[in-house]
Amino acid sequence: MKLFARAVALTTLLLFPLGAALADALPSWNDGAAKAAIQSFVQKVTDPASKDFVRPEERIAVFDNDGTLWVEQPMYTQLAFALDRVRELAPQHPEWQQNPVLRAAIDGDLKTVAAAGEKGLLELVMATHAGMTPAAFQKIVTDWLAKAEHPRFKKKYTDLVYQPMLELLAYLRENGFTTYIVSGGGIEFMRPWSEAVYGVIPAQVVGSSIKTRFEMVDGKPALVREPSLNFIDDGAGKPVGINQHIGQRPIAAFGNSDGDLQMLQWTTAGQGPRFGLIVHHTDAEREYAYDRKSAFGHLDKALDAAPGQGWTVVDMKSDWKTIFPPAK
Repeated sequence: MKLFARAVALTTLLLFPLGAALADALPSWNDGAAKAAIQSFVQKVTDPASKDFVRPEERIAVFDNDGTLWVEQPMYTQLAFALDRVRELAPQHPEWQQNPVLRAAIDGDLKTVAAAGEKGLLELVMATHAGMTPAAFQKIVTDWLAKAEHPRFKKKYTDLVYQPMLELLAYLRENGFTTYIVSGGGIEFMRPWSEAVYGVIPAQVVGSSIKTRFEMVDGKPALVREPSLNFIDDGAGKPVGINQHIGQRPIAAFGNSDGDLQMLQWTTAGQGPRFGLIVHHTDAEREYAYDRKSAFGHLDKALDAAPGQGWTVVDMKSDWKTIFPPAK
């Protein structure tokens, strides 16, 4: 009997870590409908015995970035970067004073910048992000992220990623998914740090872009970024960007705003099992609470569409045990 008891105890010790690991695949998520929906979907598409089984090469998951993977309030991180750049470069460009948007950015008049809408923001980005090689631009981004701090949390922006979403990215990859970022943000703004922060390699980043030209510089081939828009990867542009860069319709899409509406629609309208998820910012204490009236991360039409489309809506306040990763 003693030998049998020891065998049972040993078996329990050996099996418990495995069971715990499976149970803790999403440890920062509270048990509830959202977590259950994610796990149920992953289980059915990865089980070879399931009628909903999906081959690994077709397990494509796309994630918005701003407000889905990291903080986007009180403004998009790339806008904060552009504002710092315009103030730094302003002495070299007195002609910017003749442009209302650039002049407002130099003066710190965020209300005027925001009122200029998408067109104004594009003017700001193109003025401050062009005239250099992609490598030079990416170094500027990397250097800025290494020192810039969020105005409320006083932490680096790359520390203000959502721990539950980091776990979700890892969970999907462990189950044979390929994860892509599909963002309205600049593709070359995200690529320098996406792998270190999210585990998403540069080739799996889809984003907005400005035009780039090839030229010979001092007898060497080079690419130079131009102050001209190439592609906006937002709203209806997201399915187009997915088609151009990935070439496959995803089976899962994750967003947080109306800018992700068409990506969610296109993804979940495909044949076979599909999954759509919206991160709803409801936690003013630990992060921010915003949706229909927000200038950044505006969530209205997609929130209304979610029940009818069968999309999972994550209530940040009740579904997430923690928001950001533990302090390093």
